[in-house]
Amino acid sequence: MNDQARQVVVLGATGSVGSNTLEVIAGSGGKLQAVGLTAHHQLDRLVELARLHSPQWIVASDPAAAQQQDWDALPAGTELMTGEEGIRQLVSEPSVDVVLSAIVGSAGLIGTWAALQAGKTVALANKETLVMAGSLVTKLAAEHGGRIVPVDSEHSAIFQLLEGNRREDLQRIILTASGGPFRQWTWEQIEQATVEDALAHPTWEMGPKITVDSATMMNKALEIIEARWLFDIPEDQIEVVIHPQSMVHSLVEFRDGSTLAQLGPPDMKLPIQYALSYPHRWEGPAERLDLSAPLQFEFSPPDLDRFPALELGREVARMGGTAGAVLNAANESAVAEFLERRLEFTNIVLACRAVLEQHDFEPDPTLERLIELDHWARQEIKTWNCR
Repeated sequence: MNDQARQVVVLGATGSVGSNTLEVIAGSGGKLQAVGLTAHHQLDRLVELARLHSPQWIVASDPAAAQQQDWDALPAGTELMTGEEGIRQLVSEPSVDVVLSAIVGSAGLIGTWAALQAGKTVALANKETLVMAGSLVTKLAAEHGGRIVPVDSEHSAIFQLLEGNRREDLQRIILTASGGPFRQWTWEQIEQATVEDALAHPTWEMGPKITVDSATMMNKALEIIEARWLFDIPEDQIEVVIHPQSMVHSLVEFRDGSTLAQLGPPDMKLPIQYALSYPHRWEGPAERLDLSAPLQFEFSPPDLDRFPALELGREVARMGGTAGAVLNAANESAVAEFLERRLEFTNIVLACRAVLEQHDFEPDPTLERLIELDHWARQEIKTWNCR
């Protein structure tokens, strides 16, 4: 092992972002070392990854699944830990430099919180952490000397574009959105959308939950909330524009009228590598933009009538407090119901708004209260379709 290599923990190593992260680490020429990997259910795959990357630790976050797993094939030098406590211990290890948080959904909050509490740099692919607890998480990072570097392609673009520029000159940030599979569908067509339709994303390869979020544009609603906390900017300075080619990852406009954009192919390896290498830029395995071939970029405003999630996200970003945790949990549960064919596609956002409006809003909640409301919102969604 190279003593100068950055020691990286990958939370959610078996998912799409986790797999891309391990490709980046493998292609880093020894600058990065995967010392810790976690998974929840895909434990056979976790064992395979341990054999490929020889981490010092792995965590099976589901203790019941861990008890059923055959661990005989683990490399001799790899230590097995289990459960949430295993994740907390892993991200707090003194030798760990960067924690890549790629666990989908609110489950990613535990590891991110513990890593920031330990003063680590967190490469954040789990937007739900900031959606749920943005004010608490950013305060925690500041108190303990932790750092959040975004991995979402849009927020990575903004992060890069703001580097070297004065924040007082910032006019607005502009998040780009592919528009998902229903960008050109009528409302009547969207009402008939099936699970298969929603999972047919035109440009990105992602897990099912995130792909459905792209179809409802709830992903962009959550990104508005994430940007509000990540960049400490009011929601009225955050815009969304439809860009179906997914090559301009976001834009920043300054008060003199200059607008800067960050471009690249729709390949998550570039923002992952930048988060792991920051503030350096290394050669790596990310796809390059080919300017020798003709390119055409389209931009258009989103249709708020067909995609009501956007306005819902803006409202939650403005409210703060408990609103983000309730919206995130409601959406996760609603998407799960849709994927199980128990909820119609157009009812995902309707159900989220209904649950949000029912909850007792608190402007300054504790983490424990946010977790309580997370559980409450999930249960409310499960009964919503029965009313």
